[in-house]
Amino acid sequence: MPSGRYSFYDTHDDTPLGEERFSCAPGPAGWRYTAQTFAVDGNPNGSIDLTLDSLSRPLRLQLRLDGWQIRGGALDGLTWVRTHDDDPTGQHAREGSDRAHAFAGRSPAFLIATARLLRLRPGGSSRVRVVELTDPVLAPRTFDQGWTLDGIESHPTDDGMLEVERYRVADLATGAEGLVHLAGDVVLAAPGIELEQLESPPSKPVDAG
Repeated sequence: MPSGRYSFYDTHDDTPLGEERFSCAPGPAGWRYTAQTFAVDGNPNGSIDLTLDSLSRPLRLQLRLDGWQIRGGALDGLTWVRTHDDDPTGQHAREGSDRAHAFAGRSPAFLIATARLLRLRPGGSSRVRVVELTDPVLAPRTFDQGWTLDGIESHPTDDGMLEVERYRVADLATGAEGLVHLAGDVVLAAPGIELEQLESPPSKPVDAG
């Protein structure tokens, strides 16, 4: 069961944006990722709990940040409810839905989930519609991403060979593109994300069955 710590940085000037302490593992439904998030000053400011079903669809998502909360999942596309702690009765809750396939956001969990959903082979590419939950208020933004699996490299480690998948991920609305390196269910590197600590080895690659 991989666990560890990611740091987040602004992709334009490398300003630190906080960190995420995570654990993830296969579960009864498919796969589950849980984490606590922390502000730059070290104070806790949120959490994420994402469960995928056996087809790697987002069965359940609960995301919190600075008092905002999203609860969502896959139902005729994606559905979600956005609330705030200052509205405990939910009177001003906002419901949303879209014919999208995956959630996106700052957490590496979303990159892993989309890679699992697509299950690309080397050289393969796919277009996927995502709902991004943007900081700082978890506002939803729907757009199309392009994913290409450029290749898989093997690296020797103390625990055997580590298979690292290299993806090119593009925002098809803006043309912005970045490289994402995955080893099983751990993000080794991605724009604005650094893996600072890993306490146990990653799982096998997402297409290994």
